[in-house]
Amino acid sequence: MTNSAQQPSRLSKFFQQRAVQRFWESTSGLIGLGLTTLIVLTALLVPVLLPYDPATARNYVARLRPPGVEFWFGTDGLGRDIFSQVLYGLRTSLVIGLVAVVIGMVIGVLLGLTAGYFRGRLETVVGWMTDVMLAFPSILLAIAIVTITGPSVLSVMFAVGLVQVPKFIRLTRSMVLSLREQEFVQTVRAFGATAPRIIFLHVLPASLAPIVVQATLAIGTSTLEAAGLGFLGLGAQPPTPELGTMLSDAFTGGYSLSSPWTILFPGLFITLTVLAFNLLGDGLRDALDPKGSR
Repeated sequence: MTNSAQQPSRLSKFFQQRAVQRFWESTSGLIGLGLTTLIVLTALLVPVLLPYDPATARNYVARLRPPGVEFWFGTDGLGRDIFSQVLYGLRTSLVIGLVAVVIGMVIGVLLGLTAGYFRGRLETVVGWMTDVMLAFPSILLAIAIVTITGPSVLSVMFAVGLVQVPKFIRLTRSMVLSLREQEFVQTVRAFGATAPRIIFLHVLPASLAPIVVQATLAIGTSTLEAAGLGFLGLGAQPPTPELGTMLSDAFTGGYSLSSPWTILFPGLFITLTVLAFNLLGDGLRDALDPKGSR
């Protein structure tokens, strides 16, 4: 009995070790991990790294000054230090992306679990709702939600999070449909386990790998969508710096061509953030689902 009980745990440890080994062999995963770690550390250390207050510090004499020793990334049309604004905007965009993914993942996974396990009318209603939401381009749906709720950081988090819900519903539902009839689920059901116990203690843990990969990829997508809303004036409102808002200010101010650094650095950090989480997601997919990545 002892050997048979220890065998599943040994197999689990073996597969975990193989997953870690595959991740360390993934070039994209390692690059993504490095970039993500750098971005997260930068966002956490923003209060220490900021040379100027990004919201209030203005030097009209030094407006539109190119990058140099005093202002590493130059200044904008109001004489604000772009380096300080980019760092603070990076933290704002990253927080929006993370919170939005948590909202989308929690709602989507719960709906996907219940719809896939219980099926019937509930599955029909959830499937219809998912199809309706996926019929609209995600950015248009987010714009509609923010327009209704009003532009703010919280509204963007909520809007971008809801946009992510259908993706998690479909992914989780497909995983549950493939797992609910497998032997280990049938066995615990035969022993009298309740539906919530089966769903959260057996089906959900077996579905975590693709959900984690999807969540990692969704952070990059959410950050990009948040920047798009900020560019349209629907994101963080002044004086709160945000990367998309910085791009919008440069374009509407008419100095994006004459002072290209005003759009270069915010755009570069948006690109790096999206790239970092996409590469990390690819590496996790290679490690956790080697068959699906071929």
